[in-house]
Amino acid sequence: MSVFRAAPGSLALYKVRPARVTQVSDKIDIDLGAGKGKRVRPKDIQILHPGPLNRLEDLVELNGELAEAWELLSGEETNLEELSSLIFGDFTPATAWATWQLVEEGLYFEGSPEQIRVRSAAQVTADQQAREAKAAAEQAWTDFLARLERRVIEPRDRERLVEVERLALGASENSRILQLLGHQETPVNAHRMLVGVGYWRDDHNPFPLRQQLPCEDPRLELPALPEETRVDLTALPAFAIDDEGSEDPDDAISLEGDRLWVHVADVAALVTADSAIDREARSRAANLYLPEKIVHMLPPEITRRLALGLQPVSPALSIGMRLDATARITDVKLCKSLVKVTRHTYDEVNQRMDSAPFAAIKALTDRFRARRLADGAATIDLPEASVRVRDGEVVIRPMQRLHSREMVTEAMVMAGEAIAGYALAQEIAVPFAIQPAPDQAETPIGLAAMYAYRRKMKPSRSRTQEGPHSGLGLTCYTRTTSPLRRYLDLVVHQQLRAHLDGRVPLSLQQIGERIAAVEPLNGAIRRAERLSNTHWKLVHLKRNPAWQGEAVVVEVADNKATLLIPELAMETKLRLRQELALDARLRIAVREVDVEDQTVWFRPLG
Repeated sequence: MSVFRAAPGSLALYKVRPARVTQVSDKIDIDLGAGKGKRVRPKDIQILHPGPLNRLEDLVELNGELAEAWELLSGEETNLEELSSLIFGDFTPATAWATWQLVEEGLYFEGSPEQIRVRSAAQVTADQQAREAKAAAEQAWTDFLARLERRVIEPRDRERLVEVERLALGASENSRILQLLGHQETPVNAHRMLVGVGYWRDDHNPFPLRQQLPCEDPRLELPALPEETRVDLTALPAFAIDDEGSEDPDDAISLEGDRLWVHVADVAALVTADSAIDREARSRAANLYLPEKIVHMLPPEITRRLALGLQPVSPALSIGMRLDATARITDVKLCKSLVKVTRHTYDEVNQRMDSAPFAAIKALTDRFRARRLADGAATIDLPEASVRVRDGEVVIRPMQRLHSREMVTEAMVMAGEAIAGYALAQEIAVPFAIQPAPDQAETPIGLAAMYAYRRKMKPSRSRTQEGPHSGLGLTCYTRTTSPLRRYLDLVVHQQLRAHLDGRVPLSLQQIGERIAAVEPLNGAIRRAERLSNTHWKLVHLKRNPAWQGEAVVVEVADNKATLLIPELAMETKLRLRQELALDARLRIAVREVDVEDQTVWFRPLG
């Protein structure tokens, strides 16, 4: 092929587009079609045909003898003019452009207009297969997106939707699928899509994994319980009192004369500091209590072996204490023990509060509570509800304020104060629970005042140095009664056992390191539990669109009321049509529920 010079009417290649030369001077004017032109340098274009080309619209699609030309030229090189003549029987602007498009396609030919290489049969076959595979993949992707739009997926689609699931669980910030469908790439939208297409059930709870928490129990082998001397307290009636259906009773109470005993499952007997089980528990921080299940901090076998009342006789760490005339804790005893525990529900014991030993225990705990209140303890009594999922059904039960529950709560707080004082006296490093006082302490009366006061309260934190816990009205406190459920309680037990055995306990620095490891996890657990409870409440409301109930006004601002719904222990906002006083009660009904966005709208009745 000879090198053509640019002249008016010649066909040029500009980048990848055809162009018609309209004028030649020191630069070249070209027509790009659709009324667009450009002035370019000679080196910016390549002349494919000398012309004449009257208009670009003459470069029409042509049919030629492509296969015959390719076979004829096998193993050779050619140029645009020769190849055009072989394929189309002529060399015109139209055939030159059609031939160059075949070269650019790169299947049978490749190269430049002056030097076109003929590709081998093996190369052509491989490329054809690759192109067919690509076309099939593109068609499969198009069909997949169409199924998503119709909200009907096939089993093979689940693998593609993993990217959406990662976004829904907070493991990724992007999703090509959502992007292509024009949806904002957010966990809520990803959740909504997965439910909409049936990848997830409509009640799927993503929040524990979205908080990056484990959702399966640990699987570790347990050592044997060590043989050691224990104080036999089996003759002392011991009562493990909990909610119906509780699976991990780790504390019990007894009364011996005027001495209250709090027995706690001796978990540290099996879980020693820095053992594999201890490290696993530290990485989890606490049990994760979800309406649908419990994800344990420790292997469940520990609960079966050590939880109080699950075996005829249980090993325990027992804390004995008395109250002096001013209701201060005194005469603290601590021992490794054997106890015989019977299990009871709060409802059952509440019916026996006037009988022994519960009446006497309640008298002690009432004195202790009165002292705490006198010392500034907060009295916040906002609605609480138990949310459980049983055989797929959501069961919501308001938590009743029972004397039995208050008694057990006070006994556990007594144990926490007793051990905090004991640890200080014996110079044992433990994690203390501290809560700074609110800026303005008060005694709120009514739900609205309690709601406002709770917002003023500062969060509780664990520290290596003792300090006041304003919410409890205590100058020194440590959590010690739930070593099966909370890691820092377990750490307290490890320290106490080391002291009782005459071993060197963990240092203040080591306790600080453990606090630093679990505090962020505790925050994630609280968020996951709160969001999961809300999730299942909304699932319940969506399944029961005719729900109606009573709400209490706890805050009013800008014509909007914040309402508490005692039956659901739920907070919501409602635009007011008329002025309502704080603590006013009104009937409301469900208007709309958005489970994925964790939003529910109510409407007033009447």
